[in-house]
This record gives sequence, structure tokens and C-alpha cells, in this order.
Amino acid sequence: MQVRSTSLKCIVVNKLPDGSRIIINSDKETMVALNSTAGAVWDACSSPTTLAKVTEEVRRSLDPEVTEELVAQAIAQLESNQLVSTSEDGPRSTTRRQIFGTLGAAIALPVVATLTMSEQRAYASVARSGKLPILPTPILPPPHLPPPPKPPLPLDKSVQLAPTRKI
Repeated sequence: MQVRSTSLKCIVVNKLPDGSRIIINSDKETMVALNSTAGAVWDACSSPTTLAKVTEEVRRSLDPEVTEELVAQAIAQLESNQLVSTSEDGPRSTTRRQIFGTLGAAIALPVVATLTMSEQRAYASVARSGKLPILPTPILPPPHLPPPPKPPLPLDKSVQLAPTRKI
């Protein structure tokens, strides 16, 4: 199977520190979130390639235990969101349950989630992650502060101090 990323001029990709990606398609007004596993697969599809080569690249960049079935599942999700195209009808149909049974616990299954821009704005407003209102700051007079202490006078070595007596 040949795999390649779709060439969209209207997308913006934000790579997050944990390896996940946010892809914004301004033409369709959608936002696609990829977890680190799906992001690694998408990165490996940047030029025309094969399923075996994508699997090899993901093993090198993410985890050596990644299986071809896991990569095929990620490619199927990316293709359904029109982020990649394949030369065949699609990758082998393997269920997530079958993939999970063959993987170690450290590998995350690929997740591709899509929201429209209006859905994202609605979630952001509920989560209060949008713009917050600017509250006016009151202008207060400066507090009354005592004057700073005077610096000590330098001692003149030519002047001798009189001895003090104890009482």
C-alpha cells in the first residue's frame, strides 16, 4: 500500500511538546487533534511511502514495539479525516481490540479527533479558555512611606572618641 499526506495549502499544524498535533483546516473550518502515536504516523507520511516504511519510521521515532496493524489503524483514521491518501481501498481492517491485544502497555493507540471551529469555540467558552474580560484597574494613590534612613557618617581616623564609663 502506498501512503502520502494530502497537500492542503489551507492547514496550520501546531506540534505540542508531548508529540501530539493540532491541525487546523481553514477551508473546511475544522480542527483535528492527533495524539503522539497518530502524529508520528502523520509525520512519517510527509512524502510518498509504504506502510512498511511508515511502520519502520514510527518504530524509530516512537517505540520499537509499534506494530504494522497499529500504523494501519492510524492511517485509516488519518485517511477518514482526509489528512493522508492511500493507493488501495484502505489498510487492513483490524479492530482496536485486536491491536491492543498485541501491544505493550506503554504504546498509546492512535487517536484522531475532529471538531468544527464552531464546536471548538463552544467548548473553549465553556472551559473559559477563550478571551477573558479585561477588568478596569483602580488607580490608587501611592502609600505613605517614611523617608529612607540617612546613611551613617564615615569615621574620621584622626578624631579619637572619648572612652565611655560604666555606671
